[in-house]
Parts: sequence; C-alpha cells; structure tokens
Amino acid sequence: MTTQHPFLSIIIPAHNEEKRLPPSLAKIDAYLKTQNYTYEVIVVENGSKDRTSEVVREFAQDHPYVRLIEVETRGKGLAVKAGMLAAHGDYRFICDTDLSMPIEEIAKFLPPVREGYDVLIGSREGAGARRIGEPEYRHIMGRVLNFIVKVAAVPDFEDTQCGFKMFKREAAEDLFRVQQMSGIGFDVELIYVAQRRGYRIVDVPITWYFDPDSRMRLFQDSLKILIEIWEIRQNWRKGLYDQNAASR
Repeated sequence: MTTQHPFLSIIIPAHNEEKRLPPSLAKIDAYLKTQNYTYEVIVVENGSKDRTSEVVREFAQDHPYVRLIEVETRGKGLAVKAGMLAAHGDYRFICDTDLSMPIEEIAKFLPPVREGYDVLIGSREGAGARRIGEPEYRHIMGRVLNFIVKVAAVPDFEDTQCGFKMFKREAAEDLFRVQQMSGIGFDVELIYVAQRRGYRIVDVPITWYFDPDSRMRLFQDSLKILIEIWEIRQNWRKGLYDQNAASR
C-alpha cells in the first residue's frame, strides 16, 4: 500500500546484491502487506558490477511501491543519503540488504512502541538485545571499536554501526542535507550532528543474526571510521554542519 506521502520509507543501500536482494525484498513485501499504514521501499544501487539494478526493476514491476535509485560512485554514506533525501515517508528507515535484523523488528522503531524520538538507533547491545551466531572474536572487536567511537565522538550510544536506523522526516531532511561522509563513518557523523542539534535519540534493542557474508571488514573499516571521526570533528569546527550549510 503506497501513496505520494507514505507513513514509512525503507531505504536499502545495495552494492552487488543480486543474490541477497530477491529473498529480502520478498520478506519485506510479505511483512508490509500485513500492516495498515502506507509505505515505500527505495533500493539505492551503489556502483554494482552485477544485476542488482535488474533484479530491483523486475521486482518493482509487480510491486509499484518499490523504487530504484542508481548512484554510480561507491560509498554507503552516499547511497543512504540519496535514498533518504528522495524518500517521502514520515518515518525513514535504513535497512541492510541481508536483513540480519528480521524485518518484523521494525515495529520496535515506530509508534506506538516508540514515541517522542527523532532518531532511533538499532542496537545489538544492552537489555533486550540478542546477537545470534556471531563469532566471539568479531563481537570483541566490535566492542573495542564502539568504545573508541564513544570516547572520540558520541559517548551515549552502544552500537553506532548497526545497519538499522529510523529517522523522523524532519530530522532526516535536516541531517542528511548536511551529511559530508560518503563512507561507513556516516553513521557516527549523523548521530554526532543530531546530538548537537538537540534531537531526541534513543537506542532500540534488536534481535540480530550474524551473516558470514557480511561486507564489514573489521580492521580496514575500523581504521576508516577512526579517520572519519577526525574529519567529522574538523567539519564541525569549520561550520559545515550549520543548518544553513546545505544552501551555501
């Protein structure tokens, strides 16, 4: 069920996802059909070398609420930004292609379960969260990275890199217009700016299943995030996140 101004927009960044997208889109479709609100799904193809765009077009033929956006330049941050600013929903949800968080968990991010928040961060840590099938070494490395992120940038949140986040429309349009990071550090950037804007932010404990085909490279991506945290702090000092920065 879709309208020009849907209640929910789901944004899926996709790079070389021709195999994982069809079953994930089918699960999302089955879930959305059970809901009484309006919705849209935006898949942002991001520099793929496979049939990612083609499988989305094929699915969209029978599911008109699905839209495809193609962003040639690689970068998850770029893909998510394009999808968020093209969306029309009152609530806008970033969703990883692998659905390592079951799509049914999206209800935890929406009223009436969650009221009064502008940015909601899926969290694999804390009371109520469950991590299933994750190797211990990956969990430890992830916690070390998050500790560094907390010390260097956003101290109040336990899982900034989780790929499932919800933004209310006003917050999404404000924050993504001034987003500077094109890579994986965009998560930290958005939370960093949102805190300083005074947005209401909350962790949402989720159930999360480890995917051995995860695209996260612990060593390389951790180093990138640390470099991007330094860039975020520099950008803030330069005024690049001012509310009128997007119109400069």
